[in-house]
Amino acid sequence: MTPTDVAVAGLVAASVFFSFVAVVGFVRLPDLFARAHAASKSETLGALFGLAAAAVAFGPGQASLKLGLLAVFVLVTSPTAVHAIARAALLAGATPQTAVSDETEREGQ
Repeated sequence: MTPTDVAVAGLVAASVFFSFVAVVGFVRLPDLFARAHAASKSETLGALFGLAAAAVAFGPGQASLKLGLLAVFVLVTSPTAVHAIARAALLAGATPQTAVSDETEREGQ
């Protein structure tokens, strides 16, 4: 294996790891706001590592430049979209689940 192959494999492994963490966050976290946090952090990192792996695999050139521009696009749009979704949910009346509200609900039952 060449050093480029090792770098690509490492970046792909990091991409898979962060994407898996995002999926686990979607499944395990209790409410929209916690899930939005998982989406904006882990999935953005997973996508960026995937794009970096592709850029390293293609080497210097026009393809890597396009992948770099796509990475900037992901960095700008992904957290912005998640913020907009969370804010819309908050304005629609969704409330974040907190430990205090959970205890109050249990005491009331």
